[in-house]
Amino acid sequence: MPIEFSKYHGLGNDFILIDHRHSPDLTLTPAQAVALCDRHFGIGADGVIFALPGQGGTDYTMRILNSDGSEPEMCGNGIRCLARFLAQLEGLPPEADQTYQIHTLAGVIAPQLQPDGQVTVDMGLPRLQAEDIPTTLVAAGEKAIAQPLSVKDQTWEVTCVSMGNPHCITFVADVAAISLATLGPHFEHHPAFPQRINTEFIEVVAQDYLKMRVWERGAGITLACGTGACAAVVAGVLNGKCDRTTTVELPGGNLVIDWNPNNQRIYMTGPAQNVFTGTFNL
Repeated sequence: MPIEFSKYHGLGNDFILIDHRHSPDLTLTPAQAVALCDRHFGIGADGVIFALPGQGGTDYTMRILNSDGSEPEMCGNGIRCLARFLAQLEGLPPEADQTYQIHTLAGVIAPQLQPDGQVTVDMGLPRLQAEDIPTTLVAAGEKAIAQPLSVKDQTWEVTCVSMGNPHCITFVADVAAISLATLGPHFEHHPAFPQRINTEFIEVVAQDYLKMRVWERGAGITLACGTGACAAVVAGVLNGKCDRTTTVELPGGNLVIDWNPNNQRIYMTGPAQNVFTGTFNL
């Protein structure tokens, strides 16, 4: 059965997007998603995103299968790509000013298309209590801010934030010096994180500028992580290291993150670009 898809990326964090607006049931198994994401034998991507019918009054539903077949709650770069994909499906012009209400496993997320091609996403409220991450670093109901964590015979000072999916943030002097491929799996599968963890290493360049490298749960090293950039700014503010409006430089490009002091919601602005379209056979 031939299935049409579009390939998009947000700062190099790339996805296979499939129009599934006709049915709430996925046509792909996790194993098939893994095969499609393979960069040598498949299309190549960090994950597969499905545009499904809305739920509870939302416009659409977003589901994701990572490149390892697992299903995350949400993806910041992915939802920007989904917004552009939906505009493509609806035949909207590139300069359209359109906002979508998207149901995700992390709650309702609202991406807004900007006339300049950027997408601004209302990412909602950060969650800081240990049971919301989840983590056992501190007691349930407490916040894991600047807590010691032993990984690979080294003690790291980490702050944990949930953006609907879990993040562990640590500030370092030089992100380029971090052996991400070595450390990432040990953070992801650390027993302090019962549902595994996304891990961000952050270098503070200025009060309004951070450099970030990320190991994503279920995907490994990626060029960008939108929810991770949001979590990094939250951690930076909580530790007195950055402003509430901060540019986050990732290997794939920059995101602007604004943690609004009035409503405490986080707004992420960045690009989403179509790469190509095609079909594959199951």
